[in-house]
Amino acid sequence: MQRRPFLFAAAASLAGATPLVARAHHGWGSFDATQPIYLEGVARRVTWRNPHAELLLEVASPLALPADLAQRPVPAQTASVDGRALLSQARLPRRSDRQWQIELAPLSRMSAWQVKEIQAGDRVAVLGYTFPQEAGEAILRVEVLWSGGGTYALRSSPA
Repeated sequence: MQRRPFLFAAAASLAGATPLVARAHHGWGSFDATQPIYLEGVARRVTWRNPHAELLLEVASPLALPADLAQRPVPAQTASVDGRALLSQARLPRRSDRQWQIELAPLSRMSAWQVKEIQAGDRVAVLGYTFPQEAGEAILRVEVLWSGGGTYALRSSPA
């Protein structure tokens, strides 16, 4: 019977560690997909591994929506996503963070799109989602990536 309190305490301490792990990877449901946000800038740190590629983006100053954003082509993908509507709804973030953690797609999807590995110092632009009311950390989950002269719709695989 003495082992049961110890096992319970061990399990409770592990459960307490779970939110730290969960913070490192966010599913689509954590983000407000009704408010697409546009960012562009320079990749400062890049992690090219699963569960998804990530980069630290130093945001351009001043940040502005490109005049042609709503007319840019968005490649077809297997998920039912209206890329044109997303581009026309895009806005700049209300928050003024100079650096954003950018969550890209899993490496298998990056490979399917033939995205060339982003390097520190590369210029990129992204359209994606952050947390509701832009609360919490400056994290953006990418829906559309512009990098190396290409445009990639990262929700799913190419159609």
